[in-house]
Amino acid sequence: MSPSQALRLAEEAGLDLVKISPNAVPPVCKIMDYGKFKFEQAKKEKENRKNQKVMEIKEVQLSMTIDVGDLNVKAKQTTKFLEAGNKVKVSIRLRGRQMAHASMGKDVMMRFFEMVKEVGVIEKPAAQEGRNIIMVLGPVKK
Repeated sequence: MSPSQALRLAEEAGLDLVKISPNAVPPVCKIMDYGKFKFEQAKKEKENRKNQKVMEIKEVQLSMTIDVGDLNVKAKQTTKFLEAGNKVKVSIRLRGRQMAHASMGKDVMMRFFEMVKEVGVIEKPAAQEGRNIIMVLGPVKK
């Protein structure tokens, strides 16, 4: 039907002529209350946002010379983060001569992962980025 006919029908009904898909050939329009349509759309968007879970990235910093007790404390904290559904970025900052022994830092990372592997999986394996060694852990899918 022609746009003028559709507009006349909408005015007679006391409603609005709303383009549903303007890029289609011919454009698809609907006769409806535009205010109610916008309200329903906003309501759907709000519902979708409510159901969406925001995942945070928590960070745990280790050192190459970390002792077993300290490693256990960090592992316990990481376990809490992963059980809460967050991702965890584990990083080691290399200082001075440690740059020459980056493989030792990766060994510390793997030892750390062995402590938390029940609740986490490696999303990004340990890799050196400048002076840092970084690994990203994610929660285990249930």
